[in-house]
Amino acid sequence: MTTKDPLRIGLLFSKTGVTSRQESSQLYGALFAIDEINGLGGVDGRELVAVHHDPQSDTARYKALLERLIVDDGIDVAFGGYTSSSRKAMLPVVEKYNKLLIYPEQYEGFEFSENIIYTGAAPNQNIAQLASYMASHFGARVYMVGSRYVYPYETNRTMQSLMALHPDRAILGERYVSLHANRDAIDAVLTDIRQKKPDFIFCTLIGDAVPYLYEAYHRAGLDPAVMPIASLNTSEAEIDLMGAGAACGHFTSSPYFQSVDSALNRSTLERFFASRYGQFAVPNMNWEASYFAMHLLAKAYRNAESDQLRHIVPCLLGSEIEAPQGRVRIDPSNHHACLYPRIGRANENGQFTIVQEALERVNPDPYMVHHHWGDEETEASSEVG
Repeated sequence: MTTKDPLRIGLLFSKTGVTSRQESSQLYGALFAIDEINGLGGVDGRELVAVHHDPQSDTARYKALLERLIVDDGIDVAFGGYTSSSRKAMLPVVEKYNKLLIYPEQYEGFEFSENIIYTGAAPNQNIAQLASYMASHFGARVYMVGSRYVYPYETNRTMQSLMALHPDRAILGERYVSLHANRDAIDAVLTDIRQKKPDFIFCTLIGDAVPYLYEAYHRAGLDPAVMPIASLNTSEAEIDLMGAGAACGHFTSSPYFQSVDSALNRSTLERFFASRYGQFAVPNMNWEASYFAMHLLAKAYRNAESDQLRHIVPCLLGSEIEAPQGRVRIDPSNHHACLYPRIGRANENGQFTIVQEALERVNPDPYMVHHHWGDEETEASSEVG
């Protein structure tokens, strides 16, 4: 590249609204990575500059603000979205203008776009492992509670399919509440759960409703050693909101936890907490997916020696990088990331004790074609009670 003009990257993460806590972790993961990249000389001397707009957790605003980034701000690459509704609102915009959206969030799968890179877990990298683990350790009688939109509907459908593989399976309940549900709505669901006594509760609630469920469970005096809550999105950020006591003993399936035992993860966390962003976000799966994606993008710019998308995207596809969770790769066949499935149990310190993890990274299978999830894993701990 002969120019030294800055490379401007769009960021669409909410700092206000019902999912702002989670999206703030994505935002500050991206900004932290940008600072690291710029501190090392940028991209061949070119500074990365973030152009951030706040969608306020409003689906319609993601679409409008992405169009603003592209048309008014001249942005070719944007990071953004937490809910699947926000991603689906942005998808036709990036396809219309032939731009690139990087979506750093686990989701329900069953999607592909030439204009999106997905760096969170696909369903064969989290829910498949979680279903197998919970059924084998607790039983296959499940109660599902989620927020009322596409991600919980589709994820619960996948959980039902996976539970069908077990002879003792039963779906004892399937309840949905508003994204803006209050504590009374969650209390009503918990009353039904107490009556039906499932083997485990599968939580696909999003945003503020997540701590409401765990807090109500804790107040009721229920025992996670007998009937735990299992989730794909309850992270260290949600635990920070609800307190370690309410979360302790419950399970989450994710490629990344702060407790991943690697020198790179520990040093990355140390740098983040010492940075100007450390007080604003709790590192979690979304933070890490955003962080390593920004580093992958910078690597693609360097390798392409161009800032034109027709050169950048081929350099992203197949690209690898050492991330806090392990060495990740973008699968060129489906634009999803090759990741390391793990299951963590929340502990008394507000962190996760990893009880099962993959021995090697797992290629993404967003359409769950092969239903392969167990052979590559090892138990990190046999104690679940």
